[in-house]
Amino acid sequence: MRKATRFSKSFTIDRSILDYLQRTRSTRSRSERVNELLRRAILEEQYEALEREAAEFFASAGGTERAECKAFAAASHRSIAREGE
Repeated sequence: MRKATRFSKSFTIDRSILDYLQRTRSTRSRSERVNELLRRAILEEQYEALEREAAEFFASAGGTERAECKAFAAASHRSIAREGE
């Protein structure tokens, strides 16, 4: 676990989250456990944003681009087959 500069902040947390932290903290402090969970949540949110961005990018590819891509792939297969002969 990396040690970084830490800042003391005050947040309001639901009782169910506090209960979960208590059940799952093992030998770590609550602060360490909260930081770990927040890092995971941040990564998950970033991955979701990347998935949305990729979906938008590939959705914008029209039929022409897909047809060109298929034609290029077919030509590549033919070229590779000729080289193997």
